[in-house]
Amino acid sequence: MDALASLAQGFAVAGTPTNLLFVLIGVTLGQIIGALPGIGPSAGMALLLPVTFGLEPVTALVMLSGIMYGGMYGGTLTSVLVNVPGEAASVMTAVDGNQLARQGRAGQALAAAAIGSFIAGIGAVAALVFLTPALAAFALSFSAPEYFLLALLGITATASLGTGSAMKAMIGATLGLMIALVGTDPILGTPRLTFGSLELMEGIDFLPVAIGIFGIAEILVSMEQRQAAQAVRTQLKDMWLSAKDWAECRMAILRGGIVGFLIGLMPGAGPTVAALLAYVVEKKASPHPERFGHGALDGVAAAESANNSAAHGAMVPMLALGIPGSASTAVLLAALVLLGIRPGPMLLTEQADLVWGLIASMFIGNVILLVINLPLAPLFASVLRIPYSYLVPGILVVSLVGAYAISLSLFNVGLTLFFGMVGYLLIRADIPRAPLVLAVVLAPLMESSLRQSLMLSEGSLVIFVQRPLAAILALLVIGSLALPLSSFLLARRAARRAGVSEALSHSSD
Repeated sequence: MDALASLAQGFAVAGTPTNLLFVLIGVTLGQIIGALPGIGPSAGMALLLPVTFGLEPVTALVMLSGIMYGGMYGGTLTSVLVNVPGEAASVMTAVDGNQLARQGRAGQALAAAAIGSFIAGIGAVAALVFLTPALAAFALSFSAPEYFLLALLGITATASLGTGSAMKAMIGATLGLMIALVGTDPILGTPRLTFGSLELMEGIDFLPVAIGIFGIAEILVSMEQRQAAQAVRTQLKDMWLSAKDWAECRMAILRGGIVGFLIGLMPGAGPTVAALLAYVVEKKASPHPERFGHGALDGVAAAESANNSAAHGAMVPMLALGIPGSASTAVLLAALVLLGIRPGPMLLTEQADLVWGLIASMFIGNVILLVINLPLAPLFASVLRIPYSYLVPGILVVSLVGAYAISLSLFNVGLTLFFGMVGYLLIRADIPRAPLVLAVVLAPLMESSLRQSLMLSEGSLVIFVQRPLAAILALLVIGSLALPLSSFLLARRAARRAGVSEALSHSSD
């Protein structure tokens, strides 16, 4: 009952005219950002961080989180109508969504996606209400060693659970730690990695890193890869589901929502992995798997339910532990720090109104998104007809003005452009950027906790396994490092066996 009473107080906070307005602004911006190929929610949030300066913390956070889950809805439009995913989490939606559009069922695909996202989103926020306080209460028993291991686990789990090469993810995380170390030693007060630059003495702000790595890098790649795509038109009268369509989708929405929320709880997995797994699960559970890839409405519903549910699920470790579960929640965590709020288990106690106001705003935001998605999807689809070359200058100006506004320094503008090139090279080298951003966000907590632990133990590493909780976290860190290594060794062994069997078959011939 405590959680429900707190949620009621949260609705009182989120229901103020100012906060309601910024929920509407956030989800609308998220919808548009998600619909524009090549930006994505995390980049959009990073670009708009400077806009939150001067706002009340809860107002800033409800807007940024609205962009995060609004982007999940927006990415559907380009996937279905143009076959170009607006962001990575909508890749699986494009597989069947565009096929349905070509069959004249674009309206049904968009309706299934919107309704699935709404139901899964509301379910995930309801789970967030009860899980977050329980996890935060458990985490109050943490001390310096546990905080260090938890932050380390956030980074290593991102590498081992994410898509792509774990080694490349570790390279990204290492680069992030190197960026975070630039500046002045917090304990000794000596400069480090500043190369004699006075501007670097204060360290590198998160904002130029985020805007460059996400925003400018995505723009550069999108300009390079931009292709002319003809949007499939849809009309308001098509935006509804028949009883047969609903019967086809309802279990897919339920399964996708559950898979998405569970994946969202894992650091580093995120909405993209959730959508992929939910699609695979639905194909196995479906009585007509042959339709998948050729226009399966339940495939669209499962993928969209999963990515929205995962976006909300990633909020649980962020709010309860101060560990972001995805790139978008890493930007949200950075926003907390920029607003002068210390994330972590004490957040729920010290900033109860902020946390519960944010959670309540997600209920409101999902309702707004359903209302604007069903009747206004054709209007949002018209955004796709604006040539991307016209949008790029405006996005770049907003990015660089935001970077300049942090400290009214052109040096930050230069840093933003530099990190834009770094982000571009990372994309070209197929090195994931989420571990880099997570490392930049978590490095201060890691460093302070590590040094406090070593001072308490007089340099002994035993402190990291002395308490049962610390020992469990240490095992999880080791496991997250061992998982990709064992996968690599198993893959090599399988390849070697395949090579031997092929050689034997050739010799027998």
